Amino acid sequence: MTATQAPVKHEVKDLSLAQLGKQRIEWAGREMPVLRQIRERFARELPLKGIRLVACCHVTTETANLAIALKAGGADAVLIASNPLSTQDDVAASLVVNEGISVYAIKGEDNDTYNRHVRIALDHRPHIIIDDGSDVTATLIQERQDQMSDIIGTTEETTTGITRLRAMFADGVLSFPAMNVNDADTKHFFDNRYGTGQSTFDGILRATNVLIAGKVCVVAGYGWCSKGVAMRAAGLGANVVVTEVDPIRALEAAMDGFRVMPMSEAAQIGDIFVTLTGNKHVVRKEHFEVMKDGAIVSNAGHFDIELDLKSLREMAREVKDVRPFVEQYVLPTGKSVVVLGEGRLVNLAAAEGHPSAVMDMSFANQAMASEYLALNKGKLEPGLHSIPREVDTEIARLKLNAMGIDIDTLTEDQLHYMSSWKEGT
Repeated sequence: MTATQAPVKHEVKDLSLAQLGKQRIEWAGREMPVLRQIRERFARELPLKGIRLVACCHVTTETANLAIALKAGGADAVLIASNPLSTQDDVAASLVVNEGISVYAIKGEDNDTYNRHVRIALDHRPHIIIDDGSDVTATLIQERQDQMSDIIGTTEETTTGITRLRAMFADGVLSFPAMNVNDADTKHFFDNRYGTGQSTFDGILRATNVLIAGKVCVVAGYGWCSKGVAMRAAGLGANVVVTEVDPIRALEAAMDGFRVMPMSEAAQIGDIFVTLTGNKHVVRKEHFEVMKDGAIVSNAGHFDIELDLKSLREMAREVKDVRPFVEQYVLPTGKSVVVLGEGRLVNLAAAEGHPSAVMDMSFANQAMASEYLALNKGKLEPGLHSIPREVDTEIARLKLNAMGIDIDTLTEDQLHYMSSWKEGT
């Protein structure tokens, strides 16, 4: 933003942090070659010109690179936080000062501020919403019916958000298309598994500095995010226990070599707990009551309601801050339960979130999903839509190229064989 430009509207912690944020955004960008190529194409083609866009995302260095790409494509964008503890304040400042993007995000903002920022974003009267948990979309439907006609569509990249969108559609209130970014192969196979697996333990280790090897690590759920956490826990030497409600996923966890049991049993033996289910109160009063003294409880699912912290507070005779992002709940028995990051996403509350290299693909999907909505305005039916296969494949191809990896291509004879039913044994 030059001196002659009017300052953009914003609510961030401290604009003087902008230079540090710029350096960190550029560092992350080094690991995001796919999004960089998309940004360069967007700058030439301007597929989002004239589009008012709201992005409700974790305000990190990776998200900053997405926001810069969207602006390069012509979007008039506003960015807000999707979680009160996930904002990197220097990044928010840099986007305002150096990129001229309106940002409403402050690390540690309370729920009232968070909800106010959602409504400020809707005041932008968006055509496209990039959501992370579907809070903006849900608020639009509940409170801003007069703006529904403005909406071209929304994109969603979390399991929690997709679950909410399906419920909206089932209730007959989702009257516009929603792109299911979360289920793109180049998103959930990589971001959910490798990104969550690494960043969750990054958060746990930064917060506690405990040794993982030899500990009993209880992983709640066995979706793609949970698989990543279980894999990394095992790699660090933990004895991994998985809890599940889905028989197929429970069977898969058992065949992957993990112990599987109900949370009521796991709660008694666990040293470290990580929830990643997308549901509420996965760890609750009866579980806290039987935990070991000093058990560490964390959440890597989207919302903090995976842990029943209200009941834990009511149980505790004392709550102490013992380290940054580490709270010790002392129970009447004298035992304590340790909660990380206020029960919010531990990888973002206590660390920096997913590595840039994996978010490169996730945010490439978000950028191209936004472009797809803009190019197909009025052509898509209401409800969830998958990312087109050709888009998913192109993102994977660009990532392989950036990694210097070549793969085979089918010969003419192989192509003929794959399309014929006459050749056999």
